[in-house]
Amino acid sequence: MTNQENSVIVVMVPFPAQGHLNQLLHLSRIILSYGIPVHYVGTSTHNRQAKVRVHGWDPVAVASFHFHDCQVPPFASPPPNPNAAIKFPSHLQPCFDACHHLRKPVTELLRMLSLQAKKVVIIHDSMMGSVVQDVGSIPSTESYAFHTVSAFSLFFYLWESAGKPQVNAEMLGENDVPSLEGCFTEDFLEFIALQHRYLNVTSGSIYNTSEVIEGTYVELLRQHMKEKQHWALGPFNPLKVPEKNSCGSRHYCLEWLDKQAMNSVLYVSFGTTTTMGDEQIQELAIGLRRSNQKFIWVLRDADTGDVFNGEVRRPELPMGYQDSVKDKGLVVRDWAPQLEILAHPAIGGFVSHCGWNSCMESITMGVPIGAWPAHSDQPRNAVLITKLLKLGITIKDWARRDEVVTAAVVEDAVKRLMASEEGDEIRKRAAEVSGAVRQSLAEGEVYRKEWDSFITHIIR
Repeated sequence: MTNQENSVIVVMVPFPAQGHLNQLLHLSRIILSYGIPVHYVGTSTHNRQAKVRVHGWDPVAVASFHFHDCQVPPFASPPPNPNAAIKFPSHLQPCFDACHHLRKPVTELLRMLSLQAKKVVIIHDSMMGSVVQDVGSIPSTESYAFHTVSAFSLFFYLWESAGKPQVNAEMLGENDVPSLEGCFTEDFLEFIALQHRYLNVTSGSIYNTSEVIEGTYVELLRQHMKEKQHWALGPFNPLKVPEKNSCGSRHYCLEWLDKQAMNSVLYVSFGTTTTMGDEQIQELAIGLRRSNQKFIWVLRDADTGDVFNGEVRRPELPMGYQDSVKDKGLVVRDWAPQLEILAHPAIGGFVSHCGWNSCMESITMGVPIGAWPAHSDQPRNAVLITKLLKLGITIKDWARRDEVVTAAVVEDAVKRLMASEEGDEIRKRAAEVSGAVRQSLAEGEVYRKEWDSFITHIIR
């Protein structure tokens, strides 16, 4: 048997939203470092999106992956609706639905690869279960579901679905956990139910979290799903961020940050699936200005299903706003390299929607969070960050999600986070947790043991 025939190949099947594409790309980088070939499968549009937005590590490394651009029928790519009652990005649903068509090309690829390797290991987003449903009929293959949410959020979702059984662990009180009301559209809840129907064929689950951060809830997931194996393999994102990419270039906001004092700048960003109405943008703008704190604000609309085509709304700021804050603030209108921004020593706080990708990046970089959830798992992540980990403050309370956050509330929250004893204490705590996560990456520590366990398992 040749070396190639005796090898293991890993195939990644990501969900077509930036926070999901990004996490599996980071995971691909780590698996590749073990000398295991990685194939990354998606539509041509979303593979291109993943590659274009690589940051925090040298994009040249992406050339080592095998990208497979699959064709799906054309899908509608409407703009987001900033005035929707539920802030979930329902405009992306046609894109999500189109991914059902990936089943056939993915199955064909897996059959081909199974002839070339001892074993094919499929790591698929838990939202792509239907795409890999044929794995059981392909020899020498096994699949693992990757959950892109926190262990905390996933556990409570599964626990509630099971009727809230008694658990043998100390956990956050039920009343402290927000309901899922307002988190998803009915269409997406049906989509989740469909995808989860296929998860019973998986060989285990993978999480972008750490025992250091969520040990209690990782263990609760193990207890809840005893028949599966579970690996907390996070953080996926690099902890050392290169100052420049292979081309020697940097985003202009990083040059601006170089001129600012340590911990003096607030980073404001609501991810790639959040769209704010004009009134909320005006209140946020005024509150930031009145706080008199330095800030970088990434002000852009949510991604569409195809980020390379179609018109993009340009949210309006108050008249003369950018001139009025030119000595204090920087408004970025395009996509920004978030991990590199959070890693910069000038950043002292992060006003965030609390998507899990952003939470993990902020935790690992030691940056406290001002929680402003919008939809999905974000309200529960916000509780994890503020009440359990004590790494931030609440700016938008989910119980008052239909109300506009006023400029006065923004101003007060920014001052608390950036210019108060309370903020200093949270920053100190954030630095300690970041240090503990970094320590866990040392040889013989929990992160290494978890990774060694997973790699040994898949190459056995």
